[in-house]
Amino acid sequence: MRGLGSIDSLSSILEGVARRLGLESKLLESRLRRNWVSIVGEPIASNTWPDQIRYKKLYLLVHNSVWLHQLTFLKPTLIHKLNTVAGGELVTDIVLRVGEIPSRAEVSATTPAIDGDFTVSEVELAEVSSHVSAIQDPDLRQQFTSVISRNLRTPTPLERNPSRAP
Repeated sequence: MRGLGSIDSLSSILEGVARRLGLESKLLESRLRRNWVSIVGEPIASNTWPDQIRYKKLYLLVHNSVWLHQLTFLKPTLIHKLNTVAGGELVTDIVLRVGEIPSRAEVSATTPAIDGDFTVSEVELAEVSSHVSAIQDPDLRQQFTSVISRNLRTPTPLERNPSRAP
């Protein structure tokens, strides 16, 4: 009979699944787009946009050639910052291209709302928080909080039809 081993945390399981499915770069792209201002700062963020990551290269749209030239000198610093955010070496190079930077209003309009239109009681919020507190990634924690909260708010079959109660 096999003894109980250590229990893996949900975040480590999800990280492994993302790695096996090759989703790490897509998750990093999403995180970069959401947190671009806090990662690189307002001056750089207002003149650049993370377009995509392919083969460990970040394709960065730049407002004009002056910014492109300036950012070539900042590549090592930016790569270090990005890999710190990623928690590993997911970006080895940055390819700079002059292009149209989407406005922040356009970006927030295309980002789907996570929380929806429902309220959660303090008791439910405390229960959800106890389940997701071990998840280290704040974005992932927020998404799991949203999913669990929505599930708590969905009526069970018994609640939908009280006449069927025993």
